[in-house]
Amino acid sequence: MPRVDKQAIADTFGRAARSYDQHNGLQQQSAEILLSRLHSVPVDQVLDAGCGPGLLSRYWRMQGARVTALDISSPMLEEARRRQAAERYVLADIEDMPFSDAEFCLAWSNLAVQWCDDVRQALAELYRVVRPGGHIAFTTLVSGSLPELNQAWRAIDDKPHANRFLSATQIHDALSGWQYQAGIEPVTLCFAGALEAMRSLKGTGATHLHAGRRQGLTRGGLQCLQLAWPQQKGTFPLTYQLFWGVITRD
Repeated sequence: MPRVDKQAIADTFGRAARSYDQHNGLQQQSAEILLSRLHSVPVDQVLDAGCGPGLLSRYWRMQGARVTALDISSPMLEEARRRQAAERYVLADIEDMPFSDAEFCLAWSNLAVQWCDDVRQALAELYRVVRPGGHIAFTTLVSGSLPELNQAWRAIDDKPHANRFLSATQIHDALSGWQYQAGIEPVTLCFAGALEAMRSLKGTGATHLHAGRRQGLTRGGLQCLQLAWPQQKGTFPLTYQLFWGVITRD
């Protein structure tokens, strides 16, 4: 997989900072799934790694935690600060965090590590900053995600139009040597049309980044996408393969 352009990621998520809440259905469902897998953990010091506008930072703060919100996007971090989502705000990359070892009881990362160059390095950094007995709770997307989008675009050209995600096997390999629980949950969101479905990706900053920015879609191209998109009861679905993992720090 080509290296990720971290500046492009920061820029695209930054542009989405104010519109994020209008399009964050996947992020909300993903957080709910991960929370349901995380039982009775202490929450005195929590890191929200890839915090976005701070929805889950604020959740953990309301649970009584002292929360550190970290993001690679300055506008996202400023939006989290505007919402008073955390106690501390840090602009940094998950793969190289400016924290001491064993600083947190929980490192939480919802749909962020898929934007990293090396998922093992990202998880190792999260592991490093958690205390023994603490937890790293994360979600990411794996291959097989967005089949409807890929099928529709094949009616127009043979170029990739969705980000490429690691396989579940590759994620498990990255977790080897640690004590963890993990699973995959399909999550399907339905939209009124192809344009609305693609806007949901753009609205959260999760646009196609692995091959640079693509050209705009013409009216004829959009009509072609509409016709080729596999519909579900009159709606236009986007299906994600959500990988969740909870690591217990030795």
